[in-house]
Amino acid sequence: MNKVQGKTSSYVLAALMCWVTPMAFADQPSPQAQFETPHHFAPQQNADSQALVEELVEQGLPQDWLAEALGQASYTQSVLDAMEGAAERRLKWYEYRAIFLTQQRIEEGVEFIDAHADALARAESTYGVPAEIITAIIGVETYYGRHKGQHRVLDSLATLAFHHPARGAFFRGELAAFLRIAYEQQVDPTELRGSYAGAMGYPQFIPTSYQAYAVDFDGDGRRDLWENPVDAIGSVANYFDEHNWKPGADIYHQATGPDVMPVELLQELSFNQTSPPAVSIAQLATHGIEPSEPLDDNLPVVPLALEFANGETRYRFGEYNFYVITRYNHSHLYAMAVAELAEAIAELHEDEG
Repeated sequence: MNKVQGKTSSYVLAALMCWVTPMAFADQPSPQAQFETPHHFAPQQNADSQALVEELVEQGLPQDWLAEALGQASYTQSVLDAMEGAAERRLKWYEYRAIFLTQQRIEEGVEFIDAHADALARAESTYGVPAEIITAIIGVETYYGRHKGQHRVLDSLATLAFHHPARGAFFRGELAAFLRIAYEQQVDPTELRGSYAGAMGYPQFIPTSYQAYAVDFDGDGRRDLWENPVDAIGSVANYFDEHNWKPGADIYHQATGPDVMPVELLQELSFNQTSPPAVSIAQLATHGIEPSEPLDDNLPVVPLALEFANGETRYRFGEYNFYVITRYNHSHLYAMAVAELAEAIAELHEDEG
C-alpha cells in the first residue's frame, strides 16, 4: 500500500510584550485569532479535517493514512482566486471560441483520432458517442492530455472544501471522494495534479465523476484517467451515455433572427440556458427567430444567441445532445465550442482520408 510521506510542521507562537501591567506575556490567542479559520489541514489542528477523517474512517479508510494525507495539504489562495475568474463566466462567444477553435487544436484532434482509432471505434460501438465528440471533449479539457493541470489536487480540494465561501460543502464531498480514490487505487494523493477546481486526468473528471463514470476500458484492472488515454476515451463515452446521449441525433441547428434581441425577450425565451430543451420551434418563430432548415414546429430546443467580434448576434437551436454536453460543463459556450471543434475535426479527418 502506498504510504503518504510524513512531514513535520513547526509553528512559532509570538508572545505580545506588554509594559502597561506587570504581566509581561499573554498566553491566550487574541480575540481575532480565535475566530480565524486555520490555513492548515492536519486533523489534530483542524476540526473540519478531523470531522472528515472520522466520517471516512467509518467508511473503512485507515485513520493514520488519512491523517498523513490531510497533514500534507496546503492552503492555496490562488485556487480561490481562480474560482472567481472562470472563462465561461467572463468571455463572450467569439472570445471563448478563439481559445479552442484553432487550426493546431483541430489538426491534433485528427492525430488523436488516428492514434486511438481502435479505442474510439469501440467506444462509439459500445456507448453510441461519436469519436469526434469524445476527442473534442479531451481536446478542450486538456489539449489531448498535454495540459492536465499543475495544481496538487489535494491542495485545491482541501482549500475549497474548508475555505470556499459558498461551495464548501460541495468540495468537501469532492475531497472525500478524492481521498477514497487515492487510497483504493494505491496512489500517493500528494503526487496527483489537476485543475484549480480539483478536476483530474485526460478528461478532467472531478472525483465524484471519477467514481461514477470512469471505466477500465483497456481491461488492465485499473481505472486510470491520469495516464491512460484508452481509459479516458471509454470514460468520456460512458459519461455521455449515462447522461442519455442520443446516438445519431443532431446537436444543434443554425437559425436566423433579429439584429438586436431585446433583453426581456432573451429572458422570456430562456436563451443560452443549460437546462433541457423546452422552447418549441413554433414559439420562437412567433418572435422572428426561425431555423435555417425545415424542423418540426413542436421540436423543443435550447435557443442560443451568440455574440461575434463585429457586434453581430447569430442564432442557433440546441437539441437534447447539446444539453447533454452541458452536463460535462454547465456552460452554453463550452457546449458550443465542443460541438464546433468536433465538426472541424471530423471534416479535416474525412478530407485527409
